[in-house]
Amino acid sequence: MSLKSERRGIHVDQSELLCKKGCGYYGNPAWQGFCSKCWREEYHKARQKQIQEDWELAERLQREEEEAFASSQSGPGAQSLTFSKFEEKKTNEKTRKVTTVKKFFSASSRVGSKKAEIQEAKAPSPSINRQASIETDRVSKEFIEFLKTFHKTGQEIYKQTKMFLETMHYKRDLSIEEQSECTQDFYQNVAERMQTRGKVPSERVEKIMDQIEKYIMTRLYKYVFCPETTDDEKKDLAIQKRIRALHWVTPQMLCVPVNEEISEVSDMVVKAITDIIEMDSKRVPRDKLACITKCSKHIFNAIKITKNEPASADDFLPTLIYIVLKGNPPRLQSNIQYITRFCNPSRLMAGEDGYYFTNLCCAVAFIEKLDAQSLNLSQEDFDRYMSGQTSPRKQESENWSPDACLGVKQMYKNLDLLSQLNERQERIMSEAKKLEKDLIEWTDGIAKEVQDIVEKYPLEIKPPNQSLAAIDSENVENDKLPPPLQPQVYAG
Repeated sequence: MSLKSERRGIHVDQSELLCKKGCGYYGNPAWQGFCSKCWREEYHKARQKQIQEDWELAERLQREEEEAFASSQSGPGAQSLTFSKFEEKKTNEKTRKVTTVKKFFSASSRVGSKKAEIQEAKAPSPSINRQASIETDRVSKEFIEFLKTFHKTGQEIYKQTKMFLETMHYKRDLSIEEQSECTQDFYQNVAERMQTRGKVPSERVEKIMDQIEKYIMTRLYKYVFCPETTDDEKKDLAIQKRIRALHWVTPQMLCVPVNEEISEVSDMVVKAITDIIEMDSKRVPRDKLACITKCSKHIFNAIKITKNEPASADDFLPTLIYIVLKGNPPRLQSNIQYITRFCNPSRLMAGEDGYYFTNLCCAVAFIEKLDAQSLNLSQEDFDRYMSGQTSPRKQESENWSPDACLGVKQMYKNLDLLSQLNERQERIMSEAKKLEKDLIEWTDGIAKEVQDIVEKYPLEIKPPNQSLAAIDSENVENDKLPPPLQPQVYAG
């Protein structure tokens, strides 16, 4: 079986990660493949269309009611018919007051939400509330200290943020999509106002938006994360059950280029699983994204150590799927939906955070649709594995006869292990010989280059010129000269 055919169920073209509208930003399966900006445009179009349809429906029903009222004046059952049409008109008037049909139906869930709040108030958890209060106070102080460095601009930002939180307090009865839209509008308005009015550089705008997101989402977390009005919890249980049912999937089936027998690689895998699980403990969308990014970087390091070369996108996605299957992160869908709804859209549309998050969404979508063809298995084997009748990890032991001695089984396992060690030893020796050959060639090359330079520029050594010293100087080198003439006295 070729590697190409093995990868056919997992390979995702990088162009498929981009927004399908062609704007160049990363798309998101939760947004039907659009980026945040394009999705909001499509959402507004759909909402305006729904509003128009609601008006047309209301006008049509009103005309029918007027026609029925006019015709009922001559009939015996006029009063009962008129009353029923009056009730229908009254209902339609209520429908026209809401912006969308979805908001109208979500109003019925307010009772359940209020009941849940009453129950929560009756049985509060002091430790959890105290911990949340401490964290909220800490984040508030950090936010105020951060804005002090911006003087007047910081005061304006703090004022807008407080007004937004007060507004969101009165919008808790709205659907989570509408609360998300309000938050995204707030992000966009604040960023545009800083860039146009405050003339704040884009780098500082990103830092300020990160602090704004941290502040408001820490305060709104308990209201907007996995709300009861959505089916997020249902999706969490479904994906958790799905991952448990796929416990038998091996790295070989996913073509995962990671060798966990290497201790360093095994440590990287454990760190990646820890990071993806730790995502659920964070309250800020940016912190959850940071966990995904750290997990992805550990995956790249594990692949690089195993293959001794940089990892590619075709290596990364199968390994990320394997990490999710092995870790089974808690409330996975809720965390993805929370990031999608309330994260600063600039982080999801571009950059490494957006790329890794898009890959995580693709991994979850692959797990939900995983079938026999994706793993290159027959439908019969896939059904047996899913039902728990057998497991690919047990096939090796099932090949043995029931009467086989345990010692013989252990002996063959040891022989297989020795064979693997022998292959690794041969590979190491081959690499060592190659390294030795490279060192010898490098040494010979350096020696040849030096010899060529010496031959091209020969070194000539000339004797030094000896300067003549004075006869009467006290020079040690002049000790071989004849002694000076002594005065002689002649007798006259």
